[in-house]
Amino acid sequence: MTAAIHPSAHVDPAAKIGDGTRVWQNVVVLAGATVGRDCNLNALTLVEGGARIGDRVTLKCGVYVWDGIVLEDDVFVGPNATFTNDPLPRSRQRPQSFAATRVCKGASIGAGAVILPGLTIGAGAMIGAGAVVTRDVPAGETWVGNPARPHRP
Repeated sequence: MTAAIHPSAHVDPAAKIGDGTRVWQNVVVLAGATVGRDCNLNALTLVEGGARIGDRVTLKCGVYVWDGIVLEDDVFVGPNATFTNDPLPRSRQRPQSFAATRVCKGASIGAGAVILPGLTIGAGAMIGAGAVVTRDVPAGETWVGNPARPHRP
């Protein structure tokens, strides 16, 4: 089975898209990007050339995955969640390399969450909607708030 790519999407021929992946309206996947099998890239998402996306990943609308960001298998990213990759951004001053951010297998990121650069979100972790993640999140934990902290029910 090949990938299903909507006619309004732009997938650069030098991007790698896995079998069974669905790329919806107005999605941009740049040269050098890797997107795994059976993924779902919803409308208005962007995957930059240095990004790596595993298998069975869902990006809801309005998610941009920048250079240096790795989403492992089975990750869910809610609508308008924001990744960052430069801790000191300046206009027209591109760093030599971008901070590496890793979202480990099976983690979920809620709508509107902000993930600062250079962090690891552990396997199976849950980030609540609107959370601002400023430090690494251990595997299996749920974090909420601004700044995000472990949720204790």
